[in-house]
Amino acid sequence: MPLRYALFMARKAMELRISRHQRRELEGIVRSEKSAAALVRRARIVLLAAEGMDNRQIGECVGVHHNIVANWKKRWKEDGLAGLDNRPRSGRPRERSQNLRKRIARKACQKPPKHLARWSVRTLARELKVPAWTVQRALEEFDLKLHQLRTFTLSPDPQFEEKLLEVVGLYMNPPENAVVLCIDEKTGIQALDRTQPMLPLRAKKPRAWTNEYVRHGTRTMLAGLDIRTGRVTAHVRNNRRSKTFLAFMNHLVSLKRYAGKRLYLVMDNLNTHRNKAMDNWLGNHPNVSVHYTPTHASWVNLIEVFFSILTRQGLQHSVHKSARQLEAFLKDYIREYNKHCGPFEQRSEQTATPEKGRSEKPMFTGVLEKGLRK
Repeated sequence: MPLRYALFMARKAMELRISRHQRRELEGIVRSEKSAAALVRRARIVLLAAEGMDNRQIGECVGVHHNIVANWKKRWKEDGLAGLDNRPRSGRPRERSQNLRKRIARKACQKPPKHLARWSVRTLARELKVPAWTVQRALEEFDLKLHQLRTFTLSPDPQFEEKLLEVVGLYMNPPENAVVLCIDEKTGIQALDRTQPMLPLRAKKPRAWTNEYVRHGTRTMLAGLDIRTGRVTAHVRNNRRSKTFLAFMNHLVSLKRYAGKRLYLVMDNLNTHRNKAMDNWLGNHPNVSVHYTPTHASWVNLIEVFFSILTRQGLQHSVHKSARQLEAFLKDYIREYNKHCGPFEQRSEQTATPEKGRSEKPMFTGVLEKGLRK
């Protein structure tokens, strides 16, 4: 009888007492959607043990062996909540596992079979006959992202470096008593209206709108960015033609703030920028000189930075019931933007000062380095 009683007591659950604070912590782990499944199971073991259930009953409730229940209750009694976390395993990691992860990483960097455009975790796991979680861990260890794809364009311009240095030189050291303007057009701006009203932002729910839309025409924005001030001068028109562009150029040179100053214009090689009419116009304006960016290198033109800001802040989530409404919106945006504008600066994490977080490099050095690497 004493032996049977001792065996019974050995299998019986150890008595656990938890405070109100500990109970709240454990219940919070169980309720949280972010808690790992294993941690939730261990927290439930402790909570059920505190209710007086024995190891076998708890094991049936949470789906584990009663010996595992006893182990986690012992860990709780020794270390409390910290005892429920995974402890680091002692000893040297198995070399076989390291070699396997390296093999997975090498395979991920190779071309997939002909019937696949790219690898995925599951296709790699099937190919190598390993669990998917093993593949996932190997990809995380070597910082390999199978789903990401970046694009690039190589410039065929034989004078790429010369043109790049010329333009960036204007950015970094603008001539005195002169203005550097970055000019371009943003074409095909669509006036899009949604067939249903947008659902507003709510807690834990982003804004939402229907995929169905109605087109109400397009507009073209011609814009010039003053690199010293960041101010944008813009026209919104119905088309993109040589006459439209020359009219915008005439407007720029007529502005009082540029009177008596030499203008250096940075623009790409669009057909409206390089033609006989433009050559004649430049001949009639000796105080204006044009510096063309290299072919397929529109990123050199700083007006593209402004167009990106306009797209993200104004156009991406906007609704317009007509092209005129879109035109009015664009004009309002330019007017408000110029109230708070400033020059663009290239910042570098390596040279940033801790006080202000500003780069000590000259402006736009990063643009120059990026181009020369190409």
